[in-house]
Amino acid sequence: MAEFVSETITPVGPADASAMARGEPGLPSAFTWRGQTRDIVRCLQSWKQSERESAQACGELYLRRHCYRLEMSDGTCWQVYFTRQPPKSGRSTRRWFLYKIESIRREKQN
Repeated sequence: MAEFVSETITPVGPADASAMARGEPGLPSAFTWRGQTRDIVRCLQSWKQSERESAQACGELYLRRHCYRLEMSDGTCWQVYFTRQPPKSGRSTRRWFLYKIESIRREKQN
């Protein structure tokens, strides 16, 4: 079962420069959350979320988030996302968020 978190996380280490060259956020080598740093073992899945600028059917479609499902060094699976636009309130550097955590070991048993 997944644990909903929805908190900011801090990227650690160099970002993937090849992803940044394609206009995507570069995944770092690790993230710090609640004072603990966890390394990214591998990216299991990535996708993008877009939405219309307005409720009108003719509103332009804008890319809002880059989402990732990551296997972490502690044996958990993190679903994280990067916001394309900095938040209107708060620090503009906070653009990485931990959405939810799952146990990979538990998934393999089921």
